Amino acid sequence: MNSPTSSTAICLGSPSGKSINWRIFYWAITSALAGFLFGFDTVVISGAEQTIQKLWGLSAGMHGLAMGSALYGTVLGALFGGWPTDKFGRKRTLLFIGALYVISAIGCAFANGVGLFIGARIIGGIGIGVSTVAAPLYISEISPPAHRGRLAGMFQFNIVFGIIVAFASNAIIAGIGSDDGWRWMLGIAAIPSVIYAVLCFGLPESPRWLIARQGDRAAGLAVLQMIEPDKTPAELQAHVDEIQSASHSGAGTAANFWAWRLRVPIMLAFLIAFFNQLSGINAVLYFAPRIFEMTGLGEKAALLQSVGIGITNLLFTFVGLRLIDRLGRRKLLFIGSFGYIASLGLTSWAFFTQHYAIVPACIFAFIAAHAVGQGAVIWVYISEIFPNRHRAEGQALGCGTHWVFAAALTTFFPQMVTAFAPGYVFAFFAFMMVLQLVWVKTAVIETKGVALEDIQHKLGMQP
Repeated sequence: MNSPTSSTAICLGSPSGKSINWRIFYWAITSALAGFLFGFDTVVISGAEQTIQKLWGLSAGMHGLAMGSALYGTVLGALFGGWPTDKFGRKRTLLFIGALYVISAIGCAFANGVGLFIGARIIGGIGIGVSTVAAPLYISEISPPAHRGRLAGMFQFNIVFGIIVAFASNAIIAGIGSDDGWRWMLGIAAIPSVIYAVLCFGLPESPRWLIARQGDRAAGLAVLQMIEPDKTPAELQAHVDEIQSASHSGAGTAANFWAWRLRVPIMLAFLIAFFNQLSGINAVLYFAPRIFEMTGLGEKAALLQSVGIGITNLLFTFVGLRLIDRLGRRKLLFIGSFGYIASLGLTSWAFFTQHYAIVPACIFAFIAAHAVGQGAVIWVYISEIFPNRHRAEGQALGCGTHWVFAAALTTFFPQMVTAFAPGYVFAFFAFMMVLQLVWVKTAVIETKGVALEDIQHKLGMQP
């Protein structure tokens, strides 16, 4: 009879030709569902925002605060999400995220005023922020090197899938025509949140957290036996020794995260998040109707945003995940950078020359470039480049940077297109992507197929 650890494997089309233990695939899918809740929660508010404003008679300022409250919670969750991930473990933090989503969904559904609504949305936002720290990190720590990019990248795929489902859910509930439809739109998120939280009980703890943070060699070895059932006991013991050695190296044990030894991964995490937002991705996703209206499309804007952009994002995110372990992270960033520069440059030219007809195609090309490049790579790359003992702090740095700039860009973009001609705004984004291309060429290292402990040495963080 087959042992549980050596049973059915799932082939993910790895360039190595090796299939993956079904347990790892299941654990990765479960933790990546935090991304689905992230995408769903972020977008579901779009179907309720006008009703809420009318129901409570909100001023423009208060309405904006209510709609943006989840984003502020996300910044907090991302900046401080490394603490529970390290203190209490990856598994408990993932469970905590599920609880936050459930509380947020129920709170929004039963809110009797804007204050309770804002509080519930902030709680959900904190869950989103913490999920961007804990979920990709956990998947990276349980994944074999040959499949790590695709497995960790499923977090991004689930974000995009959650966005699509949220639009569909809103459309279905809106079609019912109930006065309390907006409550159902927001409250229905409790169902996948509960399912996710229950599934998290079946996750093992990360072996690297057990070994590097808890010093529990036996528990870490037990999880590694489930992850790598084909390895001999001697090979598994050697792997544990390698994790311990990397964790006790100079870079691994430094109490201060802001140490000179960690300057390279710190700069890589900061800049990949910085360039991600300075591409203008959130401006395009959040303000697509405004952008399309500038071209005279008018009523077509909502459809282009919710259907066209959503489907394009989903399809090309899938393409990015198919390629990330074949071509590597660095090549996808190259491809995305060229796509960004071409699409943003043409959008800028179209606005300057009033060739508005090409703008929708350029925006879709921009979304495709993002999905294949930065969208597929960012969460994976940040989760790979830090030593075991500082991975949660590094993930928090990258995610916090991402969300701070996302909040800033979302806040100031309407003012930017008011103060400057749209052509200048898109030219600025294109210029930032030229800088990203230079950065990828000169500073980004490849992590494809490299064990996490070996990446530490590749970045010059030897003992």
